[in-house]
Amino acid sequence: MTVQTTGSNGNGHGSSVPEEIDYDDPRTTRFEKVKAAARQDGVDIVHYEPQFPERGSRLEKRMSRSVAFMFLLVGLFGTAFVVLYIVWPWRYEQGDVMMKYYTPLLGATLGLALLFLAFAILTWGKKLLPKEVSIQDRHDGGAPEGDRRAVGQTLAYMVEELGVKRRPLLGLAAAAGLAPVAVVVAAPLVGGLIKNPHADNQMFTTGWSPIKEPNGGTRLVRLTRDDGTPIRPADVSAGGQMTVFPGIPEGATNAHADSPTLLIHLRPDDAAVARANNVKGTGHDKFDRSDFMYGDYIAYSKICTHAGCPASLYEQQTNRLLCPCHQSQFLITDNAKPVFGPASRSLPQLPLDVDEEGYFVARSDYQATVGPDFWERP
Repeated sequence: MTVQTTGSNGNGHGSSVPEEIDYDDPRTTRFEKVKAAARQDGVDIVHYEPQFPERGSRLEKRMSRSVAFMFLLVGLFGTAFVVLYIVWPWRYEQGDVMMKYYTPLLGATLGLALLFLAFAILTWGKKLLPKEVSIQDRHDGGAPEGDRRAVGQTLAYMVEELGVKRRPLLGLAAAAGLAPVAVVVAAPLVGGLIKNPHADNQMFTTGWSPIKEPNGGTRLVRLTRDDGTPIRPADVSAGGQMTVFPGIPEGATNAHADSPTLLIHLRPDDAAVARANNVKGTGHDKFDRSDFMYGDYIAYSKICTHAGCPASLYEQQTNRLLCPCHQSQFLITDNAKPVFGPASRSLPQLPLDVDEEGYFVARSDYQATVGPDFWERP
């Protein structure tokens, strides 16, 4: 394909001297094609200067090795991140010192990988790519076929100027360095799907977990008011609700900020609907809730599963629980399933019972994770 362009008048701006460039002519260098294509599009390359006039010089090779070394460091720290993510102990255990370094080590290795990646890209651009100054006039309209061919030649020339073909060490180092970075991006996403991170983990229990007694038995936790007084079923009237806390030391303080629970006394008809929806397999998260209710009483976590705000506005007529922060609504009679707003997961339900003295107790801890988290993704 032959394209007619205008030549240069010597001062960097186009003149009326016609110039024909055959993009398919192998005798024409790619740079000449790029210059012609640029002039055709109203762009004048007024300055072009290679970083190294002599290709393959010792200085160029030394700079290429420096950039390659940076890419290898990117790969080293990226690989270290993936290894630490997989093998380093992260579960909370009393007195475990190694667990405390899990997050700092992940942050340090990922930070160093991204730091050296930035240095490698900047050094490559500043020290190896040629210096160029171009001037372009504005124009309107779509691009004709000739312009599209010109853009193709320009992009090919840009790839050629990266120097990967004549600097194979840079290409190999970049590939070796960026491959672990791709794994770094995928590791947390894939790793969170391999195994439930909440299983048997002390960090994901609340104040409702049964208390272990010195004799080896367990004691169920009572539902109490914020002043620590226990609650009987008669204390909550039909259609009413009450915020309850675990009856343990500091149960109503920030030490157990994940434990506030809404105890609701449903009307008989509504309780029958809720009880029917509590059978195995019908819940939003498929937990067996067939024995979670006590009579017409039901209890759900007050921590919204969207952003952790207190979902505490209970509407008796519709049996909906509203979170005032982002307007998520949960249907209490259907396993607190979200029916409106950004929340995508049901509120966890607390299993209820009454002890020998007639006070409410939690039969176990929550069976689902309280509040927003990274395991139950929308």
